[in-house]
Amino acid sequence: MNMTLRYILVVFGAVITIHYILSFTHTEYRRATSLSHLTSHLAGATPADVTPIPDRYYPHFANDTLAVDHRANATFVILARNSDIDGTVRSVREIEDRFNKRFRYPYVFLNEEPFSDDFKTRISVLSSAKMEFGTIPKEHWYQPSFVDEGKAEAGRNSMVEQGIIYGDSVSYRNMCRFNSGFFFKHPLMERYRWYWRIEPDVHFHCDIRFDPFAYMEENNKVYAFTIAMYEFEKTIPTLWAHVKEFIKLYPGYLAPNNAMGFLSETGGDTYNLCHFWSNFEIADMSFWRGEAYTKFFEYLDQKGGFYYERWGDAPIHSIAAALFASSSQIQFFDQIGYEHNPYTHCPRDDHTWKEERCTCDPKRSFDYDGYSCMSKWDRLLQN
Repeated sequence: MNMTLRYILVVFGAVITIHYILSFTHTEYRRATSLSHLTSHLAGATPADVTPIPDRYYPHFANDTLAVDHRANATFVILARNSDIDGTVRSVREIEDRFNKRFRYPYVFLNEEPFSDDFKTRISVLSSAKMEFGTIPKEHWYQPSFVDEGKAEAGRNSMVEQGIIYGDSVSYRNMCRFNSGFFFKHPLMERYRWYWRIEPDVHFHCDIRFDPFAYMEENNKVYAFTIAMYEFEKTIPTLWAHVKEFIKLYPGYLAPNNAMGFLSETGGDTYNLCHFWSNFEIADMSFWRGEAYTKFFEYLDQKGGFYYERWGDAPIHSIAAALFASSSQIQFFDQIGYEHNPYTHCPRDDHTWKEERCTCDPKRSFDYDGYSCMSKWDRLLQN
C-alpha cells in the first residue's frame, strides 16, 4: 500500500471515529447528522425539518427523580370536572413518568365547581410536586349578560340541525371562552409566567428530558404547539371578518415578521382555517396578559361569537399568536410525542424516537394527514 493511500485511510478513519464519538456524546450533533435529518433536506422541507434542542436544555440527573435547581416560573394547568378523575389521573401519571418526575413543576387544577375530596386525594398521590385546586369565578365561566340568549339559542339549534359536535352545548362554549380570555387571570395562575396546558385522558408517547419552559424563556418564544389543523368553518363563520375589523382599528399591534402566511394565502383577505390545536400548548402568559391580546379578546368577546356561533379557543389563540408575535417566537416541538384522541404527533427524527423511548408510530403521525396544517407552517418558515 503506497504512502498516499495510507494517509487517506488514516484520515478517513479519524473522521469516522470523531463522528461516532460526537454522536454518542452530543445530542444536538447526533440529530443534525442523522440520516433522517439529511435525507429530509435532500427531499425538500417536511415537518421533520425542526430546530434541535441544544444539549444545555437536557440537564444531567444523579438519579431519575432528582429535581433540577433552576426552573422557569411555570406551572401545568388542567381544566377538569370531578367526573374527569380517571382521565386526569392517566394524564398526570404519564406527564410525571415522561417528564415531571425529574423537573417537579407545580400543577394548578381548575373547575367551575369545587373539587371533591376524592378527586384531590387520587391526584395528590401521583406527584411530589406542588398541587393546587381552584374554583373558577362565576363571572369568568358563565354566559355574560350582554349575550342575547334568544339569538344564542337559535344559533345552537341551527348547529344541532347541521350535526355539529357540541352544537347545543352551552358548557362547551363557556369552556372555550374561559380558555380564550380568563384562565391566566385566575388567582392561582397569577403568580406564574409560563404554563403547559394538559387535558384529561391525553398521552405523552416519548420521554421529555429537556425543559421546554427554559428553552422558550431563553430563546424569546411565546407559544409552542405539537399539532396544527383546520378548524370546522361552520363553527366560526364570522370570526375572520371581526379579526380583519380589529386589525384595521389597531394596525400597530401587528408584529413585524408575523405569521399571517400560516393563516392566509391571500395576505389576510381570507382565512384558510389553520390553527394550532390548543389542547396542547406551552405559552407565555405575559403575552395573553399584554395590551394587544387583552384588547383583541375583549373586542371579539363583545361580538358574542363564543355563544352565537361556537368559537373555539384554538383559533383565537392561534390567530393572536400568529399576528401579534413574530413567527420566530412560535415553537413547533417535534420532540414531544403527544396524543389527544384521535390525533397523534410522533417525532420524525429517528434518534429522538429511539432515545426518548417513544411508543407512537411515526408513519401514523397526524403531520402526514391531509387535514394537518403542518405543510403551511413549514412553507412559512422557508420564506
